[in-house]
Amino acid sequence: MKDKHQIRNLIIFFIIMILLIILVLLYSRFIAIKNIKTHEYKIVNKNFTNEYYGLKIAHISDIHYGRVTFDNELEELVKKVNRTKPDIIVFTGDLIDQDTKMSNEDNDRVAKILSKLTARIGKYAVSGNHDYYYKNWDLIIENSGFSNLNDKIDTIYLENKRYILISGMSTNSYGKKSISDKLKESTEFLKDKKNDEKPIYSILLMHEPDYIDDLNINNYDLVLAGHSHNGQVRIPFIGAIKSTLPSGSKKYYDRYYKIKNTDLYISNGIGTSKINFRLFNRPSFNLYRFTNK
Repeated sequence: MKDKHQIRNLIIFFIIMILLIILVLLYSRFIAIKNIKTHEYKIVNKNFTNEYYGLKIAHISDIHYGRVTFDNELEELVKKVNRTKPDIIVFTGDLIDQDTKMSNEDNDRVAKILSKLTARIGKYAVSGNHDYYYKNWDLIIENSGFSNLNDKIDTIYLENKRYILISGMSTNSYGKKSISDKLKESTEFLKDKKNDEKPIYSILLMHEPDYIDDLNINNYDLVLAGHSHNGQVRIPFIGAIKSTLPSGSKKYYDRYYKIKNTDLYISNGIGTSKINFRLFNRPSFNLYRFTNK
C-alpha cells in the first residue's frame, strides 16, 4: 500500500509539473509578447543648457515585423510612443524579421503606420542584422519619415550655437566595411573641433552592443543599441540565459552599462527573434529625459 501511495504521489507531481510547463509556455507565447511597456531613464549631464533641459528621446528597437509583431502591435507602439511626446525618436535596427516575406503593399502599410510617430525635432534610424539583406529597408525608413543614419551624422541645434551630435552605425553582423570606416564621418567631424566648437553632448546609435569595445568610446556620451532583447527569456534572480543571446550581444545585453564616462542603454525590443517567446521580459521602448542636475 505504501508503494502504491508513493507511485500515485509521484504521478501527481509529474502531472502538476507538466501542467506548469504548459502554462509557462502558453504565457510566454501569447501573453508575455503583448502589452508594450515604457522604461524611463534620466540622463544627467552638466553640459546640458537650459534649451536641452527636459529633452526627451524615445528609443525603439527590434520590431521584427512579421513574426509576432503585426499591424495591431505597430499601432499600439505608435500610440504609446506619441503619448510621451518625444522630441526625438530613434530606432536601432531589425525592422522586418528575416523570415518574413513582404509585398509592396506590406512595405507601404508598415511605412504608413510608422509615419504616424511624431517627434518635435526628428526621427533617426540605423539598420540591424535582420535588415541587412532586406532591400526595401531604406525605402520603408524614408517613407516613414525617419532619417537613415547608417554611417552618417546629424547635428541638433536648439535656439543657440551649442548643439548635440547624433551619429549612426549600420549593423556589424554582415558586410566588409570596418567600424572605423563606418564612423569616419563622425570621427573626422570631432577631430578638428576646438573646445568651444565641440558638441555639448554626443550620441551614437548602433545595433549590436558588443562592438562598442571596438570604437573610440571617448567620442560618445550616450550609446543606444538593441539586438540582445535583454535576453528574450529571463529567469528571476538569474537574468538572461546567456546561451540564447545572439552573437554581438554576449558581453553587453542588459538594460544599462557604464563604460568609462559613456552610458550604454540597450532596448529589450518589441518583437521576438528565432523563438516566438518572451519570459519575464515584456516588449518595451525606452524614454530618456535630459537634465543637468
